[in-house]
Amino acid sequence: MTDAQKTAADTTLRAPGDSPPDTRPAPVPLLEPREGIPPVVATDEALAEVVAAFAAGTGPVAVDAERASGYRYGQRAYLVQLRREGAGSALIDPVGCPDLTALGEAIGDAEWVLHAATQDLPCLRDIGMVPTRLFDTELAGRLAGFARVGLGAMVENVLGFALEKGHSAVDWSTRPLPEPWLRYAALDVELLVDLRDALEEELTRQGKLEWAHQEFAAIAAAPPAPPRKDPWRRTSGMHKVRRRRQMAVVRELWTARDQVAQRRDVSPGKVLGDAAIVEAALNLPPNSHALAALPGFGHRMGRRQLEQWQAAVDRARALPESELPQPGQPLNGPPPPRSWADKDPVAAARLAAARAAVTALAEELNLPQENLITPDTVRRLCWEPPAVPSRESVAEILTGHGARPWQIEQVAPILTEALLTGSEDG
Repeated sequence: MTDAQKTAADTTLRAPGDSPPDTRPAPVPLLEPREGIPPVVATDEALAEVVAAFAAGTGPVAVDAERASGYRYGQRAYLVQLRREGAGSALIDPVGCPDLTALGEAIGDAEWVLHAATQDLPCLRDIGMVPTRLFDTELAGRLAGFARVGLGAMVENVLGFALEKGHSAVDWSTRPLPEPWLRYAALDVELLVDLRDALEEELTRQGKLEWAHQEFAAIAAAPPAPPRKDPWRRTSGMHKVRRRRQMAVVRELWTARDQVAQRRDVSPGKVLGDAAIVEAALNLPPNSHALAALPGFGHRMGRRQLEQWQAAVDRARALPESELPQPGQPLNGPPPPRSWADKDPVAAARLAAARAAVTALAEELNLPQENLITPDTVRRLCWEPPAVPSRESVAEILTGHGARPWQIEQVAPILTEALLTGSEDG
């Protein structure tokens, strides 16, 4: 057992400075930013002042972004919050200042501290802000074994402060932004660097800091995600749609809805619900009168809207068989594990052994299984194992699937053993 495994297995893990739950003092409400609510930066002149201040600041930079998911089309940022020693906090309006490249470059050499970085990095990249180094406090919490890793829970458990979280799901495209929302936004970066420092100390205590650094480097180096293939297949309720003609209706309605949502800059769900799309697909209405009788296309929908959706249904009804979508998506990798026992019992035995081994090691290391090694990587390895399983051959496959060196060091031995054991049992 490595030093990291020994320390991670210590069941006395608590947040730094924590007391036992029954004697823990009540969290202190964090009501106001230290320097008050900063003014919203929405002009080039004000942005230039922020760029200069943050370039002159020192140490890590706390970064956060607010989107308008569920209200607007896409995932663009509608507010960016930053804080740095020597610069204080800043609230920037990306509507008024859509290009933050200069700010990104001013803090480009600093470590950026984000919570759940993969959620914010795409919208930050769109406005010119790309970190070279980062520290993800949510991911750090997972690696350290915290059960609750939301920002509010982490700040409370680690630092003893209570954040007000009532505005997380509001429409951040609203202008002007209400003062309570701005206070909430400023407080989200108020303690991020303090949280980072405490988590670094805890990860060091557990022997996991290098693991975290490898994870953070992988996030910072990851390219933008490619566009999703056939996104219409992710329509909620799609499992009810069995026939290819019905699938074509979903595709046509989804595409028409997406075009309307993009043009109006509203969330697609506000244009037409997924449930309505599925109902139309299942019923294949012959005309707009029949469409209006379906759930989701009720009396509040105007005639022009109904005709627009019926036109999409009609396009699907008129398609020749050769242009209908195929059931399911082409598999990129192994089949669903539930089918392994029939398709390849030996592979199923390997997977069962591997899953058991990963579960046991994750519990020993006090971290989530998916952070130890992704389930998809385990499935791919078990479906197409090396001809001669060894630590070296397994490590090579894991590397090819993007596993980090620390993960390979931990799981290659147990997965090698699982492949050998599973093959014998199968």
